[in-house]
Amino acid sequence: MPPSPRVYEAIVSFLSNSNHLNWYPELGSRSLADSLSDYTNVPSGQIIVTNGSDDALELICKAFIDRDDAVLVPQPTYTHFLVYVQSRGATVVDFFSDDIFDPDVARLEAQVRAGGFKLVYLVSPNNPTGVVYTRDQVERLLLAAPSTLFIVDEAYHEFYGDSVVSLVNEYDNLVVTRTFSKCFGIAGLRIGYLCTSEYVHHELQKPFNPKSVNRLGQVAAQACLDDLPYYRWYVSEVDKARDYLAPQLRQRGLATYPTPANFMLVQVPEPKRFCALLADQGVYIRDRSDLPRLPNFVRVTLPTREQSEEVLRRIDIVLAQMRPTATLLAAPAR
Repeated sequence: MPPSPRVYEAIVSFLSNSNHLNWYPELGSRSLADSLSDYTNVPSGQIIVTNGSDDALELICKAFIDRDDAVLVPQPTYTHFLVYVQSRGATVVDFFSDDIFDPDVARLEAQVRAGGFKLVYLVSPNNPTGVVYTRDQVERLLLAAPSTLFIVDEAYHEFYGDSVVSLVNEYDNLVVTRTFSKCFGIAGLRIGYLCTSEYVHHELQKPFNPKSVNRLGQVAAQACLDDLPYYRWYVSEVDKARDYLAPQLRQRGLATYPTPANFMLVQVPEPKRFCALLADQGVYIRDRSDLPRLPNFVRVTLPTREQSEEVLRRIDIVLAQMRPTATLLAAPAR
């Protein structure tokens, strides 16, 4: 989905008024941080705007992780974070729930208490399983390990609706990261941000480059925040598409797992071939069978409700192409 039309209008207006691009961006994106303070109800002095939320994750690793530290990561999840951990010489310790669609917070808490971890990384809703960590669950973990820093990656927050961001005003060991790449639709301009306590904010300022967020990105992000009704419309379209597509895919014999985010997991025969044939039809999805405990799963980003019927028609073409050689998969045991 494209971003709000106001994003294009704001960029064109910005470039039309004068030669802005020969000036450095506003240091620290202070104006945008003020707007994000209104959006998140977190003081602007506890917000850092970054070059995408990936930059926020890397910044946290630079500031807090050293060689031989241990970082606990529930799996399967967003894999690029692991690159930042490993680049610091730290060790990734995987945590697997018995059911990958359940956070298993009691067992996670027990491991956190016993582990001596420098950092714990939670994605909520998780990519790609859709697992969420509620406010009460996150607070339970924060209390269980007050010397451990917890990251809650809320890249898909706008689709889910709930958030733990208010906890950064109460706990010193929490960072919440977010992005403008998903719901707001400006992935190409690389805008993210983090919210945290005053203490962690102070520590993160040490390696932070205040010029890292470009001027057009700042302009575009502000325009997104100025048109919240557009993103709310998009969220409603995703909800309608989920309600339509999930039962339709199940009727076709495909085990389907909707999530609170803007994607769902679908188990298909021959996932690599399925994705390639669907790409030939102009529909691009992600093969996730490369991740642990996701046999034959693909991730399907949800379209609008209007687009859903056309997407389903093209999926039917692919299923017909594969039917002579493939047996559709039954749902895994839960």
